[in-house]
Amino acid sequence: MGNLFKIAIRNLRRYKRRTLLTASLVTIGVVFVLLFISISGSFKNMMIGQMTDSMLGHLEVHRKGYLASIDNLPLNLNLKMQAYKKLEGILNQQPEVEAFSPRIKFGGMFSTFVETTNIRLNGVYPDRELKTVPLLPSRVTNGTKKTLEKGEIWIPELMSKSMKVNIGDTVVIIATNKDGSVNGKQFKVAGVLESITGPGGRDGYIHIEDAMEVLRMEEMEVSEVAVRLKDFSRLHSFSDKLEGLLSGELNKQGKPIYEVHTWEKLSPFYNIARMIDIMAFFIKLMLIAIVLTSIMNVMIMAVYERIREIGTIAAIGTLPGKILSMFVVEGFSLGLLGVIAGNVLGMIIIVIVNLSKITFSFGRQTGLILSAKVAPMDMLVVSLIVIVISVIASLQPAFKASRMEPIKALRHV
Repeated sequence: MGNLFKIAIRNLRRYKRRTLLTASLVTIGVVFVLLFISISGSFKNMMIGQMTDSMLGHLEVHRKGYLASIDNLPLNLNLKMQAYKKLEGILNQQPEVEAFSPRIKFGGMFSTFVETTNIRLNGVYPDRELKTVPLLPSRVTNGTKKTLEKGEIWIPELMSKSMKVNIGDTVVIIATNKDGSVNGKQFKVAGVLESITGPGGRDGYIHIEDAMEVLRMEEMEVSEVAVRLKDFSRLHSFSDKLEGLLSGELNKQGKPIYEVHTWEKLSPFYNIARMIDIMAFFIKLMLIAIVLTSIMNVMIMAVYERIREIGTIAAIGTLPGKILSMFVVEGFSLGLLGVIAGNVLGMIIIVIVNLSKITFSFGRQTGLILSAKVAPMDMLVVSLIVIVISVIASLQPAFKASRMEPIKALRHV
């Protein structure tokens, strides 16, 4: 095998210009794929982080059937206190869980005593909510960011601007509970929330005990429980594990009480993340086409130009398998050269991109810094793709060379 590599390197050095051009083409292909994967992956991860760490949590647990009616925020599909306590006990026992936060979600009317509009409210325990979605305070553009006291409210930026509500103003929240009775409560505006999904956000936050008072709950009922994991990469395995743990909890009708949903099922931005993955797949296909075409072209030319040489080594008793291996190793070496150069150059460019501190905006979030990273597994996959395709591209010319008749090859001019 060592001799084959020596012969392959010697033959590649014989045609330096062709080898350089082909290796350069493979190198450029590898560099562009690595750059696309790193930059698009960085944007995707930052987008997911903004959604999960400032609003949703990594996954959520609801009462069975709640998510199908979530647009109406149905109070009759909340988790009862007993069901919540069971869920709380299970989550406390899971080593993967970093934090979790119960929420009461309901719709109401937001009044400034002059104007009235509708609002979606999240009743939360502030300390637990901030541990579960740690980027939530970064959305508070004005007012108190660290905590939310009883009697205070964080309102969406849309309402603050359209209804001219400022920090410290008194507003009234009016809501109808599940029994149909109406109740209201005064709140002090303590913060203005920037929406991460655009100017149409209408979600506000109050203390969970205030939510219970507005809805006249004698005992807490939870709309959802947001969960944050210590390791986001274990999201799907933990989701499956939690579904298995909760599947045994049945109601009086023998049906499951809980349903578990990852952020992917809760946010429309998951479709954007999927599109990025699909684009990355097609970029890899383009790389395959580039490598296949360039190396096959080089190897076909190599066979054509070395017909008499092939005839000579065949005439002195070299086996067809040995001739085939010689050309395959040559293609492999060419692909390996392109991979090494592409990985080195790609990493250098990624470092330069990170040092440039390129900023971009996502939704209402501005000044986000692009941090391009490429996982070792992605680099390994791209390298293997190039090398395997290089070998495949060499097979047809190599097979042709190994099947040549020595006499005819020696007569070739």
